[in-house]
Amino acid sequence: MTAAAPPAAPYLSITTESSAPSSMLEDGRVVGIATDKIRVVMERAGVTYDVTLLPWKRAYAAALQQANGCVYSATRTPEREALFKWIGPTDEAQWVLMGRADRAWRIASLEDARGLRIGTYAGDARDTYLRSRGHVVDTSPHDMLNPPKLLQGRIDLWAASWRAGSDVLVRNGWDKQIVPVHVFNRVAVYLACNRAVPDALVKRLNAEFETIERDGTARAIERRYERRASSR
Repeated sequence: MTAAAPPAAPYLSITTESSAPSSMLEDGRVVGIATDKIRVVMERAGVTYDVTLLPWKRAYAAALQQANGCVYSATRTPEREALFKWIGPTDEAQWVLMGRADRAWRIASLEDARGLRIGTYAGDARDTYLRSRGHVVDTSPHDMLNPPKLLQGRIDLWAASWRAGSDVLVRNGWDKQIVPVHVFNRVAVYLACNRAVPDALVKRLNAEFETIERDGTARAIERRYERRASSR
């Protein structure tokens, strides 16, 4: 009797956006804090996968539409809760109102920004958050269109997701022109998987995320990127 073939390893098609230091393209490969954590977790869990960098709206739609699709770094909001199965958190971030350095800002709360035009991007949780609270938003198809709009005076503020170690401003030559004005939320972000991904696999991956937090692997990844940013 021929022996049965071993079961194939589960396969996930993972999408993300360009959002340093969480996910970014280097030498043709997607890397970053959340990315590297996800790679470790997938390998420890015996999951085959690929990671594709797309504009956020397309990355998010792919995870909704593909039975084996997942997307990161997704904010776990009440509106999204039932749309996905959640793995992580993969990282944490601050939602920050960024403004031009040549203006005198006095914003101590989100309410102080009422009436100002705030730059967001399509499909992002910050866009939904601000709209739901009655703020004036100016939505772009991609987040990196917002800093030039800010510098050109087309928006008053930019609602950015920020993490210690981010070098986006320095890398683009904006660090003397754009400054943080007010942190208006702190969030955990996740790998959000299609509802068809098996519960047993989701449970296994969540257990591996807990393990890399306990054994120091997650913090080692974070420190590596923080050192890179501070050395630039």
